[in-house]
Amino acid sequence: MIAIENVSKTFTLHNQGAAVIKVMQDAQLHVEPGECVALTGASGAGKSTLMRMIYGNYLAASGRIFVGDTDVAQADPRQILDLRRHTLGYVSQFLRVVPRVPTLNVVADPLLSTGTTEAEALQTAGDLLARLNIPERLWMLSPTTFSGGEQQRVNIARGFAYPYPALLLDEPTASLDATNRDTVLTLIEEAKARGAAILGIFHDTAARDRICDRVVDVTCFTPGAQSVPA
Repeated sequence: MIAIENVSKTFTLHNQGAAVIKVMQDAQLHVEPGECVALTGASGAGKSTLMRMIYGNYLAASGRIFVGDTDVAQADPRQILDLRRHTLGYVSQFLRVVPRVPTLNVVADPLLSTGTTEAEALQTAGDLLARLNIPERLWMLSPTTFSGGEQQRVNIARGFAYPYPALLLDEPTASLDATNRDTVLTLIEEAKARGAAILGIFHDTAARDRICDRVVDVTCFTPGAQSVPA
């Protein structure tokens, strides 16, 4: 479902004489339907960079990045938007929403944008918010006023509202208490059971051991590295 083939990435430092920094070289990775793969490696090794290339936020310098039948490395903006709407979900560490939009609508939006009826979308959104212990009295408020932990749970609810065939998860259990952490891990297990291909960054080793089928150390994709992915 997710296939990365010979992917490289460079950054050009325009404020430093247009110096070119090679951050990733010949990356190879596959994630099958129903599989959860964890990315590991020291800070700065390229975990987030790889996720952003898959999502289309960063352009790969070379190689191919397939999500389903779409090569993200070659896709035009319209194809990227369609991929994000129907195929590829992304739960980042930070909630980014339009101010003053109610939390219930924020979570329902991925369903509404794919043709789900408003009643069904709002019902699904409410069910997820309840599972993640967001009090109903907050549902009609903007999540921009919430605590960091509450915003993270809203972000997770939004990411799991639509049954994406592929999911990118960036530290989905960070800053969560034990009860909500368990709920998030159960949501991931349910997504795997329906066949979603999941790639994530999990510094929570116990969570990684519970839900991940394989671990890939992205250090092996650093130019000059000799290690091999697990």
